[in-house]
Amino acid sequence: MLNKKTVDDINAKGKRVLVRCDFNVPLKDGKITDETRINAALPTIKKLINDGGRVILCSHLGKVKEGPNEKESLAPVAKALSEKLGKEVTFVADYNVTGEAATKAVEAMKEGDVVLLQNTRFRGKEETKNGEAFSKELADLADDYVCDAFGSSHRAHASVAGVTTFISAKGGTNAVGYLMQKEIDFLGNAVENPKRPFVAILGGAKVADKLNVINNLLEKCDTLIIGGGMAYTFLKAQGYEIGKSLVDDEKLDYCKEMMDKAAKLGKKLLLPVDSVTIAEFPSPIDAPVDTLVCDVDKMVADRESCDIGPKTIELFSDAVKSAKTVVWNGPMGVFENPSLAKGTLAVADALAKTDAITIIGGGDSAAAVNQMGYGDKMSHISTGGGASLEFLEGKELPGVAAADNK
Repeated sequence: MLNKKTVDDINAKGKRVLVRCDFNVPLKDGKITDETRINAALPTIKKLINDGGRVILCSHLGKVKEGPNEKESLAPVAKALSEKLGKEVTFVADYNVTGEAATKAVEAMKEGDVVLLQNTRFRGKEETKNGEAFSKELADLADDYVCDAFGSSHRAHASVAGVTTFISAKGGTNAVGYLMQKEIDFLGNAVENPKRPFVAILGGAKVADKLNVINNLLEKCDTLIIGGGMAYTFLKAQGYEIGKSLVDDEKLDYCKEMMDKAAKLGKKLLLPVDSVTIAEFPSPIDAPVDTLVCDVDKMVADRESCDIGPKTIELFSDAVKSAKTVVWNGPMGVFENPSLAKGTLAVADALAKTDAITIIGGGDSAAAVNQMGYGDKMSHISTGGGASLEFLEGKELPGVAAADNK
């Protein structure tokens, strides 16, 4: 999965190149509130423009639960792209995405022109049978295809994977863009060929979300650190009182298995030794809240653990100091609350100070690192929450697998 043709392997001059981007940006009153994903797509788009390609962009936006609607149209993205590229991006507003309007817009293109198609999800479920017709229609618009939407690469959708079959059938090339290549390089090499010692840090709320990640990473890493809400199922499996802390009672045996596995493989598995507890969950989530630090063998039955304590911060930070590769997915506590964010902040700080390759696996941990001002101190922050998790599980991602091998 690591040796794929990239946008550099395509000679785009005079060719129609369909690029699947991730323009799933947050919108408020029709305005984009965070342009990170648009900015991340620019290097691939600019490369194809400079080569003299005819660049056709597509993406989904939102969940489109109520059918096609102007609130989830990609029109604001076309406007933002026009400004950033310094040239007009022709927007095809047709809800059919690949209808007559799209065909005409593509036929009128000159070298270096850019067209943006309407939200791909306006065509209905891309992974269902009607996805095959949609895949073919997308391929009919182009000669080559580039996937640069890592955040969607774990979905076998028409615009992500289905289209590649029809591009191949007409002799075209299926490649990955610069953003996808960076994800493959960092996440792929971290899991398959890490510089050691390799430390993996997992947080977040539920063990169930990360069952396969824990299992896979135990075989790959030297030290596995488990924090966040999921740690308390492990602590309960060890026989500790965990009070009102998050727990998944159905996964207690699994946690015991993983601890046994770590011991057999000679891997360190670190769990919290103390935690920050509260009596009542704050409402709203960032409201002031009284905290009490408890060692894990002295937990109070009517309190809930919502962050790692100072001793655990020291333990986890020490484990990172000598690492050469660190992968982190999931916060250490309720980081949205200033009183319960110290653990997540301390882990981010420890990663910022290490010489290791530091990879943040998307989702809440990416949000936390960016909010806390550590984004530019990390080697790589993944753009895909679910996709990066599946990568860390060792799963094959359809959007990556569908690209041509070198």
